[in-house]
Amino acid sequence: MAASRRPGTGRRPATRARATARTPATSRRTPVTPVARGPRALTTRAAFLGLVVCGLLVSAALPLREYLAQRAEVAAAEQANAQARARVAELEATQKRLNDPAYVKAQAREKLHFVMPGETTFQLIVPKPAPSTASSTTPAPAPVVVAPETAPWYSQLYATVQAADER
Repeated sequence: MAASRRPGTGRRPATRARATARTPATSRRTPVTPVARGPRALTTRAAFLGLVVCGLLVSAALPLREYLAQRAEVAAAEQANAQARARVAELEATQKRLNDPAYVKAQAREKLHFVMPGETTFQLIVPKPAPSTASSTTPAPAPVVVAPETAPWYSQLYATVQAADER
């Protein structure tokens, strides 16, 4: 045995160590009992999992928000487009009406009191009743006739002339 040792190593020869490891008695491993790891291992895993989930949520939040914002913009643009189409249709109908000479003539007679050459116009002026002396000594102020702001300009002008006439 002394001859099989190498000088200065202090170890057993390699052949003998291999032979001992292969014996059936030593090749069976004894079951290792799990070492009780405290709640720290579970907390570390849970924290890591939570961190990964939060990272995924944060990385998905911005594209989702952009997607929803773009859908809202598209819906608003489609609504504005539909309103513009309706306005165009309305203006085309008005243009078609205004291109009709009979319609223009009727509007000029009705709204501007135009007459054709050779026609005579009559305007009836209804007299106001005289204020009675038996009533109060101060007359009640006459109501002011004002055309609404949505009326055409000539109606507004005519309303101011009527209001000035009544004062």
